[in-house]
Amino acid sequence: MNNSLDPSRRGVLGAMAAVTGSLVIGAPAARAATGPAYVMGYFTESPDWLGADYGLHLAVSTDSLQWTPLNQNNPVVTPTAGTGGLRDPFIMRKQNGSFVVIATDLKGTDWSLQSQYIHVWDSADLRSFTGYRRLKLHEMATHSWAPEAFWDAGRGQYGIIYSAVNSSGHNVIMVNYTTDFVTASAAQVFFDPGYDVIDGDLAVGVNGVNYLYFKKDQTLVGARSTSLNPGSFTVFSTPVSHGGTEAPTLVQSQSSGNWYLWGDTYTPNGVFYAWQSTNLAAGTWTPVDQRLYTQPLNSKHCTVEAITGTEYDNLVARYGTPAWNRLKSYNYPDRYVRHSNNVGRIDAYPFDPYPDSQWKLTPGLADSSGVSFQSVNYPTRYLRHVNYQLQLAVNDGTSAFAQDATFYRTAGLADTSWSSFRSYNYPDRYLRHGNFVLRIDPVSTATERSDATFSVGY
Repeated sequence: MNNSLDPSRRGVLGAMAAVTGSLVIGAPAARAATGPAYVMGYFTESPDWLGADYGLHLAVSTDSLQWTPLNQNNPVVTPTAGTGGLRDPFIMRKQNGSFVVIATDLKGTDWSLQSQYIHVWDSADLRSFTGYRRLKLHEMATHSWAPEAFWDAGRGQYGIIYSAVNSSGHNVIMVNYTTDFVTASAAQVFFDPGYDVIDGDLAVGVNGVNYLYFKKDQTLVGARSTSLNPGSFTVFSTPVSHGGTEAPTLVQSQSSGNWYLWGDTYTPNGVFYAWQSTNLAAGTWTPVDQRLYTQPLNSKHCTVEAITGTEYDNLVARYGTPAWNRLKSYNYPDRYVRHSNNVGRIDAYPFDPYPDSQWKLTPGLADSSGVSFQSVNYPTRYLRHVNYQLQLAVNDGTSAFAQDATFYRTAGLADTSWSSFRSYNYPDRYLRHGNFVLRIDPVSTATERSDATFSVGY
């Protein structure tokens, strides 16, 4: 396996392993990267569209698992032409070491919109974006969805693949070739298995084979070819899905060599799932435990590219890290701590209002060595226990409130790489969930320890 940052391939993900460190109370500075790191690009949507934003968002990671949104999860650049929005961004490191960003020209969900263009930016370091333009790919009365790019060494050109409805009457994967992402060759069919396919994603030159994953119906399916020639790919893999699934992202661990296939679901909308395989050629996949990874809040249709430790540090310095945290349940890793009708609980992601799950972990109101949970969308309110149940309440300044709202953070009772929270004024009790509602209880059984264990992240 090649551990170098190969610009001819999509960013390679790091090891899929559990995170062992815990975050500092409050708004922590991201750890400096000591080796290769990762950047993710995405746009955002949430169930009731409160989190919908069709600009380019970035997140970074030192392990490819726990992602830190940059710029407070706000866009770093937004298109100014066409529809004025993007979907399906793709980040690629070019042969000269700089980056190109391409994306679907679509703001929102008007799937009937016709566009022969994609958005394009150049960037030396992803801290600034230059040369914004739209690149025309074809003359057909259709769309240009989910563009991605790859380096075709045999041609000495970049290929741009995307989904469009051609004369066949269904979506196929098209390709254009370019040297500069300013002009492109005429469009031609890259892959057409005879049925509707979208969201093509390539891994190039894996033991002499090229792999193309795509969405078929509501599943992710793979095809392969020993060349990159249009029309040369044949379907071979077992489909995977978790509900309606699209936007495959095929990546390889730098440390283990294992392969991971990421998918974005739309039932419910916007949950990332991952599958793993030790042998890409086998075409079979095993689900990855959701405890091992956390996607950026409201993220949709991601792209991941490898970056250096210096590039990681420079991105964090440029955009900053979130001033809030989210808490994930250990034994229900699809659920996050939130308030709803002023009751503390854990609910399945995603949900609206999504700020209900954002917390500032402040120094404890009764003891600064502890922690209190301040609501982001109701900043005068904190989580406190009343009759052992957690409620969101306005800080009345009393010592009783301060004590009820203060907890000591400890190593996770079910997993020491996670966190648990012991009550300040009832030190025999820990914050836990019961029937998905938060409370403080004595903890003794394995189930209770799992109920009382959380991951603090973004």
